Amino acid sequence: MAHGVVEHSADERHLSSRGAWLRAGVLGANDGLISTTSLMVGVAAASASRASILTAGIAGLTAGALSMAAGEYVSVSSQRDVEHADLARERAELVDKPDEERDELMYIYMARGLSEGLARQVAQELSSKGNEHERLAIHARDELGIDVNALARPVQAAVVSAISFVFGAVLPVVIMAVSSKSLRIWLTMAVTLVGLVLLGSAGAQLGGAPKQRAALRVLVGGVLAFAISVGIGKLTGSVV
Repeated sequence: MAHGVVEHSADERHLSSRGAWLRAGVLGANDGLISTTSLMVGVAAASASRASILTAGIAGLTAGALSMAAGEYVSVSSQRDVEHADLARERAELVDKPDEERDELMYIYMARGLSEGLARQVAQELSSKGNEHERLAIHARDELGIDVNALARPVQAAVVSAISFVFGAVLPVVIMAVSSKSLRIWLTMAVTLVGLVLLGSAGAQLGGAPKQRAALRVLVGGVLAFAISVGIGKLTGSVV
């Protein structure tokens, strides 16, 4: 342990610290695959030309990446603002009302199963040792559920989301560009579904979650999205 940071052994290391960038990356790539493929197969089902299909795909790729970046930045910035406001309030309370803050810790530990005497002893020990930052970290963790060493990073989330969306969206665009007219819809959907399954499994493995459930979830979602897109495309094409 160094400066209040717990170091886990390799077989005990938790994966929740990867949550922020993993969420942004998986969401971006998954959205890039599904939305771009859905857009292009819908246009292709309406009997559009290859140029029109690729134009729609590239436009969807560009707009989607920018939208993901902006959305993640705004969302995570809001989360960061809330975290900073809560930390500022907690920091002021530690200075102005240290006894009340110590008692809050005691009641929290009692609620977790410690006896009153032991909870009071632990709260007193934690409140009397370390510097201001370490005491704030303890109160933030136990009172607010905030890890001061893993605060929200809006720029990181925005960049990861945009890049992962582009990587996901490129695959169906390439497949649609090189496949023949008779195969382009079904081949693009098939390759995309394989990509979704692999992506869901990889994301679950990195996050320590069951791979089969994640893969099945994205597979079902992809099939539904493509079926609806093809149906709308055919309906639109027949009307026009």
